[in-house]
Amino acid sequence: MGNNFKEDVLSRRTFAIISHPDAGKTTLTEKLLLFGGAIRDAGTVKAKKTGKFATSDWMEIEKQRGISVTSSVMQFDYDGFRVNILDTPGHQDFSEDTYRTLMAVDSAVMIVDAAKGIEAQTLKLFKVCRMRGIPIFTFMNKLDRQGKPPLELLAELEEVLGIESYPMNWPIGMGKEFLGIYDRFNNRVEQFRVDDSERFIPLNEDGEIAGEHPLKTSGLYDQTLDEIMLLNEAGNEFSAEKIAAGNLTPVFFGSALTAFGVQTFLESYLEFAPPPKARNSSIGKIDPLGEQFSGFVFKIQANMNPAHRDRIAFVRVCSGKFERGMTVNIPRLNKQIKLSQSTSFMAEERSTVDEAVSGDIIGLYDTGTYQIGDTLTSGKDDFQYERLPQFTPELYVRVSAKNVMKQKSFYKGIQQLVQEGAIQLYKTIKTDDYLLGAVGQLQFEVFEHRMRNEYNAEVIMERMGSKIARWVDGETVDENLSSSRSLLVKDRFDQYVFLFENDFALRWFQEKNPKVKLYNPMDQEA
Repeated sequence: MGNNFKEDVLSRRTFAIISHPDAGKTTLTEKLLLFGGAIRDAGTVKAKKTGKFATSDWMEIEKQRGISVTSSVMQFDYDGFRVNILDTPGHQDFSEDTYRTLMAVDSAVMIVDAAKGIEAQTLKLFKVCRMRGIPIFTFMNKLDRQGKPPLELLAELEEVLGIESYPMNWPIGMGKEFLGIYDRFNNRVEQFRVDDSERFIPLNEDGEIAGEHPLKTSGLYDQTLDEIMLLNEAGNEFSAEKIAAGNLTPVFFGSALTAFGVQTFLESYLEFAPPPKARNSSIGKIDPLGEQFSGFVFKIQANMNPAHRDRIAFVRVCSGKFERGMTVNIPRLNKQIKLSQSTSFMAEERSTVDEAVSGDIIGLYDTGTYQIGDTLTSGKDDFQYERLPQFTPELYVRVSAKNVMKQKSFYKGIQQLVQEGAIQLYKTIKTDDYLLGAVGQLQFEVFEHRMRNEYNAEVIMERMGSKIARWVDGETVDENLSSSRSLLVKDRFDQYVFLFENDFALRWFQEKNPKVKLYNPMDQEA
């Protein structure tokens, strides 16, 4: 592999956008794609009646609700970089999909609504990034609306998230009085809602606008200079090393909806975000510049193209070069497979991809071969990448086909949707009933909607409420231990699982049956 391969890998920037619902995640994704020339016209997420929808929200239910429920993948080129964006669902019921997506990126962009500050879901996702040492870039959004004072937002960011911050720019006013941003990093002022010729004003050595300028007559300009002086004297120092280690977050202020501050953010992000990094595997760290192709499946999505009933396995390339038609090993199955059908993404727009390198995300057409977490390798070394987080469902329903004549569609739909990993499937031991488990209620609604629209199968769902799931450590168990308070079921891999009514039922069972060893997959180390 020549020098071009190394250059290609080092030009990759792969990140996830994380935030609380409605903070502006999908809108920011749209504007980044606009700057990257990947789309010509950004759809406004909220504008349901116009028929214009956000590019990254392709599924029917997302268009109806205006929320993202699956992670979309988008790719564009900008200034010599190849950018892979993974737009993740903000809704907490879909955090499992987001957590797995975070395993496939090299950095994260956290969006904070300036009016609301750090919200619960943002905190959860941030913790996952910190745990994995993922560099985090923060975009304080919606500055064109009235929000919390910027110093308060900064203090909240540091206190709640426990991370140092460095504001790369600073707002001049807010809401109706928002005049622009003081760009500390590029030593200029960027004005809001002015002609392009007047957009940037250079600053002198003292960090002020030289000569006469209308902006200098505003009290907001003076206030900004005072706050900048405070940041320079008492704030954190800029450190590229700390950013790379995930210990310092650069903070950018702007408005995704009006695209203000987005280009400045993108250019700074590309300068400081890391290229693909080495990843842990069963044989040690795998170098992204290594010649042997390898990657892992972090997501499976059914029916991205409803006309073709297809399934796509999303693969993060971790080393070497992917070439269409190549043969790879899947260590879990101990078998080889030819990768002849591959695709790259622009939300629902897809094109065949012939080559990809470390850092890229590719889609492989799947006929049921892959599972989430599968490692793909070429060459002699067979190894597996670290396990993806598995979540224990909290809510359960009993599910059956409404129309007995549609059983075939019902079974096909269930099998395919379950393999995406958002819902988990169980069968009761004695009656062979189908149960579904999920982290949140919205997943059941999406399941019902997709079964009806994509598989033409109406379902009946009977709520069972919350249960505590514990897997049995071992291949056998006395099936007579099953009861209404400790229901014995099998998961889709034929492993025994007890669903306990509550903590008391779990403790009582363990006291009475000390020989039955139970475990929670979430407690197991990768």
